[in-house]
Amino acid sequence: MKEKFINWTPRFETAASHIEVANEICADYELRGYDLTLRQLYYLLVSRALIPNTERSYKNFGVLIDNARMGGLLDWRYIVDRTRNCYSTDGGDESAENAIRQMADSYARTLWDNQPNHVEVWVEKEALAGIVGDVARELGINYFACRGYPSQSEMYSAGERFQYHARMGKQNFVLHLGDHDPSGIDMTRDIVNRLTTFTWGEPPTVERLALNMEQIEQYQPPPNPAKTTDARYRAYRAEYGEDSWELDALDPDVLTGLIRDRTLELRDEELWNETIAEQETERAQLRRVSDEWDYVTEMLDLAHGDDGA
Repeated sequence: MKEKFINWTPRFETAASHIEVANEICADYELRGYDLTLRQLYYLLVSRALIPNTERSYKNFGVLIDNARMGGLLDWRYIVDRTRNCYSTDGGDESAENAIRQMADSYARTLWDNQPNHVEVWVEKEALAGIVGDVARELGINYFACRGYPSQSEMYSAGERFQYHARMGKQNFVLHLGDHDPSGIDMTRDIVNRLTTFTWGEPPTVERLALNMEQIEQYQPPPNPAKTTDARYRAYRAEYGEDSWELDALDPDVLTGLIRDRTLELRDEELWNETIAEQETERAQLRRVSDEWDYVTEMLDLAHGDDGA
């Protein structure tokens, strides 16, 4: 929805063209089921060689998009901020009958309980938690936005979680996604080391799912200069050179495809389908309770000797 709050039009033809392209890109991604952060949209224009990949360019682009939205030239739903949210605490049920109907529709078993593996996907950036979360929910796996290096508290909790699944006879897997820069590469190493510390016996298998050099060569995301002030810069430069790449620059379909493909490799489909069938049976039972709510409450009243007085 476009809403106008200020009188503003772009002063230059180039800016107007960028807004037009931004609208086309966002509309396309909305049809595919995605919303975009400002940085993701920026990289999509960079990848089309429409704007340079510099910090100043990013700041100028942010101002342009802000003005375009305020001036009624860009749909407000297209750009999201996944790091700042308002949470509702009010109830949403119209009645007990309605609540059971909604429960039936949303009822979901822990589908991985009888699987041989426990799988989690961890992503470096909070801004990508929405994309990662959508595919994780589809697959029924845990996801975690690390916000850089995970805190010690979170790593300890993860260790407890993985030990629980190990006691159930499962193999634990962490699929990690991060930037390809000095710290982003090092974060995978750090996760391996600290999970080894916080788990007894066999530690989880940590796989760096993205961003890797073969993906950079395949998808050609725009490069950035690696931060020379990063303490890990020299070791990174010796192995990869002076460029770095951000995970945000990968198309969301690529990110979700990587997560989905690897997760399905780790999932036993026969066991999965058996659990899905059990879930559907139980959903049907809940729907019957909702459909026969008057009869159910009548039987409950009779069972407890309630004559309605």
